[in-house]
Amino acid sequence: MTARVSTTQLTATLQDARNRTLELVNGLDDQQLMGPKIRTVNPLRWEIGHVAHFYEFFILRQLYGFDSVLGAKADKIYDSIAVAHDTRWDLPLLSMSATLGYMQSVLDRLCENLEHTSEDGLATEQDSFIYQFGAFHEDMHTEAFIWGRQTLGYPTPEFAISADASAERNTGPLPGFVDVPGGIFQLGASADAPFLFDNEKFAHPVTVMPFRIARAPVTNQQYAEFIADGGYATGRFWPDDVWAEMQGQDKNHPGYWLADGAGNWTLKHFDKRIALPPHAPVSHVTWHEANAYCRWAGLRLPTEVEWEVAALGKRDGLGQLAPAKRRYPWGDEAPDPTRANLDGRALGCIDVASLAAGDSAFGCRQMLGNVWEWTADRFNPFPGFSADAYKEYSEMLFGSTRVLRGGAWTTRSRMMHGTYRNYFEPHRWDVFSGFRTCELP
Repeated sequence: MTARVSTTQLTATLQDARNRTLELVNGLDDQQLMGPKIRTVNPLRWEIGHVAHFYEFFILRQLYGFDSVLGAKADKIYDSIAVAHDTRWDLPLLSMSATLGYMQSVLDRLCENLEHTSEDGLATEQDSFIYQFGAFHEDMHTEAFIWGRQTLGYPTPEFAISADASAERNTGPLPGFVDVPGGIFQLGASADAPFLFDNEKFAHPVTVMPFRIARAPVTNQQYAEFIADGGYATGRFWPDDVWAEMQGQDKNHPGYWLADGAGNWTLKHFDKRIALPPHAPVSHVTWHEANAYCRWAGLRLPTEVEWEVAALGKRDGLGQLAPAKRRYPWGDEAPDPTRANLDGRALGCIDVASLAAGDSAFGCRQMLGNVWEWTADRFNPFPGFSADAYKEYSEMLFGSTRVLRGGAWTTRSRMMHGTYRNYFEPHRWDVFSGFRTCELP
């Protein structure tokens, strides 16, 4: 059951999501809005039109019987399931001005329909879910727009929400591990959560053994030690197929690291080259790179349930794992800038020792925000899984992807909570992915 939300809040959320989209395309020329044909990004001009189509298809058309603003051609251009990725550059796309007009027309219809279907200023339960899902879908795409700009070397985006984060980039490392008790833990989201995605359904008991997990994610400095010690030159740290592929690519460091003299590194940050921040979390690494680091260090990646226990669990009066858990690492209050680096506010990662107010009950820091964290597990359904209206959201990726948790600096705080599950293929490194470690038993 989704909690009913006020129409004022939903309208503001839709507009804020749209403002972020517009900020991310603002200032880009026609060539940049299309970009080169590569596997990990979409042409921006297509993708922003797809965002509008998603709202129109799942809300206005499927639920309320509206016709598309664009008529029959809408699905032939913007349906991401039906339109193959490598054809999206060659479609008869709308001009940029017409695309923006389409987006605004759909937004206007959404808001008008919301007012007509609400009761006493509250949206219906159905609308509360699907309107939020639509906005969160746009939020997911704006995160993709950011990693697309990073991939293509476009200028650092400019966000109205951005703030000076220099103090948070000077707090240093946070070494060490914390003890987490074992017990029975309810993995996943409860049915009465204010909002949840289908792959979080539903909380179910999982037995967890006691473990020790790092207080913070692995930093650039720590990862550089792995490289310097021959981590990329030692086959036993890598699966055979990955190792063979690395030899063909001459891969010996994370994708956005650039050598700057013997043993020194700089970092590609959008269209600039900056000094590698030693105490920021390593980012843009594959699951295989994270796992290889762990093998080198004599550590391991946390399982998905261990990650969630460390983030949301707490001790009972006897020091054991309590049956209840928090919604966020710090409690039940929504994220804010003192607790989590989210929303693009810092326009990049901050040091891992920052934001102590966001610590979990066990003393783990930044389990929401800064970088997505790889876990050991494959992305699979929980017992009793059932898909929501957008059936392709989770089902298509079960079994072939690995679970990431916690969000990154690019992730919108409104859609982020402690049970949120992200998932990517283990070879993906263009997303804002890092990791923390566990000690071996």
